[in-house]
Amino acid sequence: MSLIVVGTMAFDAIETPFGKSDKIVGGSGTYVAYAASNFVQPVQQVSIVGYDFPEEEMNYLKSRGVVLDGVEIVPDKKSFFWAGKYHMDMNSRDTLVTDLNVLADFNPVLPESYKETEFLMLGNLMPKLQKSVIEQMTKRPKLIVMDTMNFWMESAMDDLKEVLKMVDVLLVNDSEARQLTNEYSIVKAAKKILTMGPKYLIIKKGEHGALLFHENQVFFAPALPLEEVFDPTGAGDTFAGGFMGHLAKTKDISFENMKTAIIVGSAMASFCVEKFGPERLRSLTKAEIDERLQEFVQLVNFDITIA
Repeated sequence: MSLIVVGTMAFDAIETPFGKSDKIVGGSGTYVAYAASNFVQPVQQVSIVGYDFPEEEMNYLKSRGVVLDGVEIVPDKKSFFWAGKYHMDMNSRDTLVTDLNVLADFNPVLPESYKETEFLMLGNLMPKLQKSVIEQMTKRPKLIVMDTMNFWMESAMDDLKEVLKMVDVLLVNDSEARQLTNEYSIVKAAKKILTMGPKYLIIKKGEHGALLFHENQVFFAPALPLEEVFDPTGAGDTFAGGFMGHLAKTKDISFENMKTAIIVGSAMASFCVEKFGPERLRSLTKAEIDERLQEFVQLVNFDITIA
């Protein structure tokens, strides 16, 4: 079963307390595609790049079952570029450079071959663009998942609220959930978000795991304790790719299976942070993923007897 991924394919330059990268390939769509392609193919990519985006990267994505028919190549402009510096806690960061370049003109157009796909992942983009993609589908997908961020809450809240009514799952971090609802309590914030449209809400808490909310049910998945975290850029998108990849592979969108999908997403994110950019995701094997998933099982598995 195929999956549509709408997101950026771009360049990043990253500095962390543990190292520094030159300009490397990044972008939400790139990370989601790399992660999801381990579980489901084809991954139908929708993005925009400039003349400078490396052809070898495109070819490698194709070799992983990523279809690039929905990727627009602009011959006379550069690709989106972001540079940032992470603080010692690796959760907070400063943006040093944001060059929109081709992204300023992005107007996603779905190829006909994409329009009846059952799983749709909307990466963190302008809400109007996310809405336009949903409206281009000739048949409503079985599951629509969207990511967003505080910037859109500050600059396009009305548009964001419109899209929220159209999706099944929202992905945000804890500070974004608080900002969206003006509630400090995560549980109160979750309840309020679930009245805005989504049936499911995932609140990502970085190194502290992720929470899944649905009606009155809550599930918590921890993050794997890692000795070294080199680069958290793309970890949230890699999580989304693992999550969506598992759901598209199993075609089961029940709350119980979403629990498993969150563990899969967390496992994929734990690989992403081990090297700069998507480098670690390129070399991943099924055996490594299976072993990491077993580590998660051991992490959360316990027997208890209540006297």
